[in-house]
Amino acid sequence: MDNHDNHSYRSLVDGECHSYSRLSDNPLTMTRRQFFGKSAKGLGGVALASLLNENLFSAQSPVGGLPGFPNFAPKAKRIIYLFQSGGPSQIDMFDYKPNLNEVHGQEVPDSVFNGQRLTGMTAGQTSFPVARSIYNFEQVGQSGNWLNTDLMPHMAKVADEMCIIKSMHTEAINHDPAITFFQSGFQLAGRPSIGAWLSYGLGSMNEDLPTFVAMTSSGSGTGGQPLYDRLWGAGFLPSKHQGVKFSGGKDPVLYLNNPDGMSSKLRRKTLDHIAAMNQMKFDDYGDPEIETRISQYEMAFRMQTSVPELTDVSSEPSNTFELYGEDARKPGTYANNCLLARRLAERDVRFIQLFHRGWDAHNNLPNVKKRQCGSTDQASAGLIQDLKQRGLLKDTLVIWGGEFGRTVYCQDELTDKTYGRDHHPRCFSMFMAGGGSNPGVSYGETDDFSYNIAKDPVSVHDLHATILHMLGVDHKKLTYKFQGRHYRLTDVHGKVIKPLLA
Repeated sequence: MDNHDNHSYRSLVDGECHSYSRLSDNPLTMTRRQFFGKSAKGLGGVALASLLNENLFSAQSPVGGLPGFPNFAPKAKRIIYLFQSGGPSQIDMFDYKPNLNEVHGQEVPDSVFNGQRLTGMTAGQTSFPVARSIYNFEQVGQSGNWLNTDLMPHMAKVADEMCIIKSMHTEAINHDPAITFFQSGFQLAGRPSIGAWLSYGLGSMNEDLPTFVAMTSSGSGTGGQPLYDRLWGAGFLPSKHQGVKFSGGKDPVLYLNNPDGMSSKLRRKTLDHIAAMNQMKFDDYGDPEIETRISQYEMAFRMQTSVPELTDVSSEPSNTFELYGEDARKPGTYANNCLLARRLAERDVRFIQLFHRGWDAHNNLPNVKKRQCGSTDQASAGLIQDLKQRGLLKDTLVIWGGEFGRTVYCQDELTDKTYGRDHHPRCFSMFMAGGGSNPGVSYGETDDFSYNIAKDPVSVHDLHATILHMLGVDHKKLTYKFQGRHYRLTDVHGKVIKPLLA
């Protein structure tokens, strides 16, 4: 018996005081192995049950995750979230408003504003002239959805796969709280991101790659709003659930490779010794973050093999680059990240999120739009087409959208060829494809100025609830107790929007 067995540890659980022979007996830190080992029947009964029913544990194939999750049969196994940072203009892409041609340059009526707040960038304007979209819209596909075909000719080809939401709305009016809200269901930093929630609830489907991967890119010649690591962070969840950032360049994951002079054999031996010391610490303190440290060291060791193979796209046939565009050969580009997203999906990574910066167009919007769509249109459509032809789209949910939309009124100079638009949280557009979403559907309506929602509003919490539903998760049941309260991604809000489901 080691020295730790001679100690008595006490824990306050649900108001009662309990005594344990060692801290690892504490139900708050007890592993599944410990639980079965201490059960009345032990592992023998479990083994017998599995022999009698070979499919008994087939639903538990993911590593980790919570018992009972998914709560019901999922339509999607994984998510690829194409986040367009900066606020794409719904009026110039998805929300066709031909009536604006007739009132172009006129003042937006006070009845449209209805006393709503404006950002500090336009609140001081004395004039709010209507800015029509200069782009050509067409009804495309069998669905007949309206799309800007000038700037999105490739997306028009996959219109029948798209479930377009035109009535999204959010509470935040500035970039950082709005992006944080979309990622975590809360405007202030510190909550777990959606990918971390899914890692926590559903676990991993691949032991050699992270459950949650994040990638970033910028539009040609643009910077854009800053993207902080907390956007793919674990918040108050165990840190093993945070996203792993892949960067463009020679080393997609920093510090993954062995230092010069260290062989793989020596690295393996070193990790074994470190794991043994960490296990001793865990036996002493029961801190789950120590277990995270052990598991992440092991994940990094396996990724030394899996990541170089994943990110080497040289083996892809030429028609792949015809589909995604030649930029897909260049690490760090949006097109390359889309191709990596497909490769990650093939390897059953649970949550893959691409952040593309540069959509913030307070002035010279037509030039910004041309640049951004030039970077994203072909690759976004190519990803959807590629997933479909490989049979992956049916259980991969693709999401495209930003943190809010843009105003109908002009910010900065208004001419027949150029204009700018301010942030607009009241209504904007997003789309989903695959993964149990309803293809070819346009949901929700806005008023004639694309300023207010006229029918079927969808909040950020509603979107999160619907996404989780597609993955077989009841958003009200995926909770984590922190500081005395049970938290969830949708907080105390959210409802599943059934018409968005196939």
